[in-house]
Amino acid sequence: MRFFPDAEQREFARSLDALLTSGDTPAAVRSWGEGDHGPGRALWAGLAEAGVFALAVPREHEGFGPLPVELTVAFEVLGRHAVPGPLVETVAAAALLDRLGDADTAAARLPAIASGKSLASLCVTSFGPYALDGDVADAVFVVDGDTLRVAAGPGPVLPSADPARRLSRPSGGAVVARGPAVTAAATYAADVAALATAAQALGVGRTLLARTVAHVTRRTQFGVAIGSFQAVKHRLADTLLALEFTEPLVHSAALALAAGDAGAGQEVAAAKVTAGEAAYRAARTALQLHGAVGYTDELDLSLWIRKARPLRDAWGTPAACRARVLAG
Repeated sequence: MRFFPDAEQREFARSLDALLTSGDTPAAVRSWGEGDHGPGRALWAGLAEAGVFALAVPREHEGFGPLPVELTVAFEVLGRHAVPGPLVETVAAAALLDRLGDADTAAARLPAIASGKSLASLCVTSFGPYALDGDVADAVFVVDGDTLRVAAGPGPVLPSADPARRLSRPSGGAVVARGPAVTAAATYAADVAALATAAQALGVGRTLLARTVAHVTRRTQFGVAIGSFQAVKHRLADTLLALEFTEPLVHSAALALAAGDAGAGQEVAAAKVTAGEAAYRAARTALQLHGAVGYTDELDLSLWIRKARPLRDAWGTPAACRARVLAG
């Protein structure tokens, strides 16, 4: 079984990387955290044109998917560039609506998600009571037990460790569906969300490592680059090994989810916990090896450092993911 992207998928990743490199993504992240969504929405428009959101939408609703493997390829790139917004929640909402079995709701919602015209957020209360970026989402879907509703309002924005991850507690709203179909669809959507989050965390970790390597080759102490110190080399090597070990797990989980394997949920959980821990290790390494400058908001590095911990815990904490793996 092949656990790494093929030539077409690698070219897709390169095209997304070029698209995001040409824009001022750090500025968009900072604006998003301040409540100005214009630059971030411009990034989303480019991603939609490249087909990122269509990967989660079936062909009968103007999408290309569902294609979990291609989603992981895309979300790793999005993590590398720290793209703001409810990216994971939008594709998870698409997965939920696709699996729900309500043809009218799917026809009304999914084409707009595929085209990027509609941003969605998803709150599954078993994972926590908060929705990401509910204040900018065109629809906030809430799953509480076996009930799906569209929230009446996002609620006030709450402080977050990552200013660009704007959390709110949705309330009220009209019921869309009830019953076992909602529970089953929400379980699948949560797996899609966990997988996309794992890929995003992997991308965040890659950028943190790359920026740290660049820093230690420039920063000198006692007349030599600090990257030549054995302790620094060991720290970077451990971080690299953690990220390298993560990548095949993420792609293996995507293949299992695409094939509908019975153990796909456990594979997703294993990938999620491994990616989250690897990104968190990369963040700690970056912070410590950058020294005092690593603590400053002015340094763009902070945009990635602040994402690592929230991504580690989103859509399945390490403890919850480990428990699911052991239960399988």
